Order: sequence, then C-alpha cells, then structure tokens
Amino acid sequence: MADELRFGLGFDTHPKDDARPLFLGGVRFEGEAGLAGHSDADVVCHALADALLGAAGLGDLGDHFPEGDAVSEGIGGLSLLERTVGVVREAGLAPVSCDLVVIAERPAVAPRRQEIRAGLGLVLGIPPERVSVKGTRPEGLGLTGDGAGCLALAVLGPA
Repeated sequence: MADELRFGLGFDTHPKDDARPLFLGGVRFEGEAGLAGHSDADVVCHALADALLGAAGLGDLGDHFPEGDAVSEGIGGLSLLERTVGVVREAGLAPVSCDLVVIAERPAVAPRRQEIRAGLGLVLGIPPERVSVKGTRPEGLGLTGDGAGCLALAVLGPA
C-alpha cells in the first residue's frame, strides 16, 4: 500500500466544562476551563485519530471507542491516539504527516505549539517537523466563537 496516497480528515468538538482540566494535543493548559466528554475531551487528539482512521478506511472513533465503553471512559487523548495508531499499523499503514487547526477563543495555542508537536510526533512515530499545529480565533462568530467550547480539524496523509 506504500504506492497509494491516502488522506484523512478529522473533526472534533466539545463544550466547555469549568470543572475539568483542559488538554489540547496531550498538553494540559493550566488555568483554562476544560472540555466535557466521555474521555478527557482532547479535541486535537480526537480529530487526529479520526483523520488517521479515515485515511486507513477503518471507520471513526465511535466505531473503535464507543461513548458508553467503560475502557475508554476518561482516557487521555494521547493514549487514545496511540491505540488508534496501533489499529492503523495493524492494517499495514502508518502516518507520514499531519496538519491541525484548533478553533477557539481561548486558549492561545502558539505558546505551546512546539510542546504539542513533539508529543504528537512521538505518538505518531514521525518527526515533529511533520506535525503542523495552528490556532485561530473565530472572533466571536459561529461555532465556539461565543467561548462555549473548542473544536479541532485535522488532515493526515498519506497513510
């Protein structure tokens, strides 16, 4: 399968939860409201895992980690991503590069970008320079522009 190009697109969003810590790309953002979810609600890792599964044609996160599954309850984003990488590698595929965008009013991603890239690269088994992480603010418009949550988009390829 090395000769074929495969790309995956991932998307994840979670509402804000003031009682939980915030994790983005496996990095904890101290002093920021967390996100609600069955797991740690790390939208970056979830979007990337979905992109990985999509590139491999292996369904989505819900297929592999159902919301009611006790095993995945509270699972950290990097652990979920690591398990997903394992599933994809078993299918004979592997990530080569990815591009991620975090869309939220807060927090600013840029100050922690290198830390996120390093952690994701380690789990994906690729150099951090092949992991692109960007953040953007919706400037008060649309989904998450009101600060009620966070979303992430990921493109991964080729697998």
